Amino acid sequence: MSDYIVRAISTDGLVQAAAICSRGITERARQIHHTSPVATAALGRALAGASMMGNALKGQGASLTLQIKGGGPLGTVLAVSDVRGYVANPQADLPLRDDGKLDVGGAVGAEGTITVIKDLHMKEPYVGTVDLLGGEIAEDIAGYFVESEQIPTACALGVLVDRDHSVKAAGGYLIQLMPGAGEDTIAKV
Repeated sequence: MSDYIVRAISTDGLVQAAAICSRGITERARQIHHTSPVATAALGRALAGASMMGNALKGQGASLTLQIKGGGPLGTVLAVSDVRGYVANPQADLPLRDDGKLDVGGAVGAEGTITVIKDLHMKEPYVGTVDLLGGEIAEDIAGYFVESEQIPTACALGVLVDRDHSVKAAGGYLIQLMPGAGEDTIAKV
């Protein structure tokens, strides 16, 4: 099955959501950049997040760039909504966390910024920068939306790297509350 994005909005217009299956783009990025497993996971998460965020832009040819500078061994992680990206140090690697999972937060670093650049083909692109919350990428994207755009957002992104270092699965979701959503809507979501 190829990669895809699904978008939805609730019948009352108070909740919008997007979900992505991104195994193919993540695996292709791994092959091009020869990334370590933790770099594959970070880049795959960034590509999925940028793809969903860019897919929501209005206007033909509009694009979104997601730049994460966390101070960790990966260096800058960059993803563009037209499915391009890179990690500054693709061979950087860290031991697994105590729970046996890849340490994406440690590899990205928590002391830095996430920058979103929206090119809407206007005079100047929109640029928003906020501090990272932890380097796990999904929580940093959600934090960006809350702080920079004042949109309550839940985001989850994941990449499952197989034993042979290929990408077994990748994807995620963004759920956002629209103006007028009350506490009852938040509790349901």
